[in-house]
This record gives sequence, C-alpha cells and structure tokens, in this order.
Amino acid sequence: MTVSRRTFVMSLAAMGAVGLPSVRAAAQAYPDKPIRVVVPFAAGGNADINGRIFADLVFKALGQPVVVENKAGAGGGVGAEFAARAAPDGYTLLIGSNGPLTVNPFVNTSMSYDPANDFAAVGMLSYTPHGLLMANKSGVKNLADLVALSKTRPVTLATSGVGSATHMTLERFKQATGANLTHVPYKSSGVLLPDVIAGNIDGAMTEFATSLEQHKGNSARIIGIAAANRSKLAPDIATLDEQGAKGFIGQSFVGVVVPVKTPPEIIAKLQAVIADGLKPGSPAAEKFISTGSEVASPEQMTSAGFAAFIKRDYEDMREAARLAGLGKK
Repeated sequence: MTVSRRTFVMSLAAMGAVGLPSVRAAAQAYPDKPIRVVVPFAAGGNADINGRIFADLVFKALGQPVVVENKAGAGGGVGAEFAARAAPDGYTLLIGSNGPLTVNPFVNTSMSYDPANDFAAVGMLSYTPHGLLMANKSGVKNLADLVALSKTRPVTLATSGVGSATHMTLERFKQATGANLTHVPYKSSGVLLPDVIAGNIDGAMTEFATSLEQHKGNSARIIGIAAANRSKLAPDIATLDEQGAKGFIGQSFVGVVVPVKTPPEIIAKLQAVIADGLKPGSPAAEKFISTGSEVASPEQMTSAGFAAFIKRDYEDMREAARLAGLGKK
C-alpha cells in the first residue's frame, strides 16, 4: 500500500461533511449511550495508561459510561482494524500511537486497515521520550562512552521488537552517531529490562517512563534521553542533543483518533474534553507527568495539530524503516 504525504495528512485532518439531517441530529445529541475506547495494546503499558486517563476524562465531561477494551496484536494493528471498521458515530474511539498510525504502514507488507484513510485525528494526549538505558556492567556513563565502546566491539542494544517505535529511534540514532550498535529485539520493553539489569545485553533504547525506576534504583543507568529538554523527574539525565547528537528526538506518542466520516460536531466535543481535561495543573495532566510522560501542547491537542504531528512522525518512520531495511521502500 503506497500512501502519498498529501493524502495522508488530508485524511487525518478531514472531519467530513455531514449531509443527512438524521446524522446531524444524532451528533447534536451525542453522547446518549456508553462509549468504547479501544486500546490496541495489552493492559498496563503506556498506551493503556493513557487510554484509561482519557476514558475517565470523557466520563466526567460527557456523563456517559466509558468502557476501555484492550485489543492487542500486530503492533497495534488488531485494535486499529477493529476501530477502523466501527460506525463513524463517536461511540468507538481508538487510542492511537506510533505503531498502528505511523510505523505499521512501512514495516508491514500487508495490512487490513489503512491508517491514512480510515481515521480522523481528534487530539494528542501525551508523549514519552525514548532513552538509552545502559547496564551497569557496560561501564557506559554518557554518549561519548557509548561511541568509544562501539569502536572496540559491537554494542548490543535491545528494543521492544522489530518495527517498534523504539527500534525506529534506534536506527535513526545509529545513523546520527555512527556508533557500531547491534539490535536485539524483544517482545516488549518489560521483558528486556531484566537482561539489561543483569548485564546480559549492554543496554536498550526504551521509553523513558519504562526505565526511570531502574535508573533511580541504580540497577541500570539512563545515559541520555531523546528529548528537547531534560525531564523534571530526573534532571540529572542529559539529553542526547546536549551530548552531541544535535536535534535528535525520539518518542512514543499517544492520542485519540476516530473512524473517518465521524461528524465534526462529535470530534469537536471530544477534542474539547482533551483540551479542558489536560490543562496545566489538572489531575489528569499530573498523572501523565508522574509516570514520566509529557503532556501534549495545546496545539497538539487539536485535530489539526495532532494531524500535523502525525505527518512529521510518519516521515520519520519512513526514513527509519528504510535504514532498518524493513517492509516497503
């Protein structure tokens, strides 16, 4: 499946004109029954945490029960396909992230849904920077140490799987630094942590929120984060940009999308829930921050802003997949 940049962005930003009076009436009455939030990953992960915080915001703002359904598999593809086939009536929402929205189009040779044409963006919730977690046994304390070690032997770095968001960041990092790194794919970020702690592998490119506990407990060391600024939760950790990888950013984002042709009135209501619920200092915003995630900016919380963000990540993933030799060219 080949998708042009123009088609991709227009599809995500489009909200669709609604012509039928009955559809308009339904949109105005929305919601009048329970809402389903589909999380395309297993319970307990970053997307699931985001999805449940968002579901609570929707319940409090719109007054209808909200059910979170985890439909994991195929890098988020199983849940994304389910949501894409749902009626565009605002009662099935998808927690979208790198995997189902911007990675799968380039690493999967066949897909049962089209992220460019099957969804409309509602708004972004948060993002989690990726970080380099190194085993204490490796002796690596910063980016310079890592590059120097890689000149003596290949450095083994794990990710949460081939084609994962962290794998894509690792491939771009290899190009940016010229370091001699060997990718070691695992099934999830949680599975790789014990091997990093034990020193069975040199380190991992993983989500900052996932590895922060290990860093603070001194069982492993985060030597840098792929973010524009240091995290307030761990200001001792320098960004990779500060250490010489200029402008290098890698992150896992999470936002909300709905089936294409969902009425614009409904998208606007849901977008307002995000913007109002995640204001600075709000309980929901503080929950995200406490887990190591960053709250989306006001612009990213809009439909157009989230669509623009996805566009940029889409192009980054295209290049990362090419570097990794994965999927479509």
